[in-house]
Amino acid sequence: MASGVLLRAGEIHVGQEPARHRRVSARYDKELAKGPARLATALDVDRTLDGTDACDGPGSPLSILTGAPVRPDQVCTGPRTGVGGEGAGRPWRFWIDGDPTVSPYRAHTPRRRGT
Repeated sequence: MASGVLLRAGEIHVGQEPARHRRVSARYDKELAKGPARLATALDVDRTLDGTDACDGPGSPLSILTGAPVRPDQVCTGPRTGVGGEGAGRPWRFWIDGDPTVSPYRAHTPRRRGT
């Protein structure tokens, strides 16, 4: 049984004004929560929410609402962005085809150590 979910991006439907206030560099609404750091900033998620059950529903400090189901043929899978090594080719990244809030794929680039 899963005990956690890694949220990598999202679309803000309610509370866009506070999200825009937190993410002043976003030029468009689709950029408000595009990527994990932007998502956390837009939703004001910080470490105080560690362990929060996002399935508790309204009234919880963080809740995920159920939306319209996605057709299976719309779900894409591929390698995680920026992951190298043994896990580089594993299809651990999932997204909805054509979703404007999904960050583009970038291959892993090894860091150079200073000389």
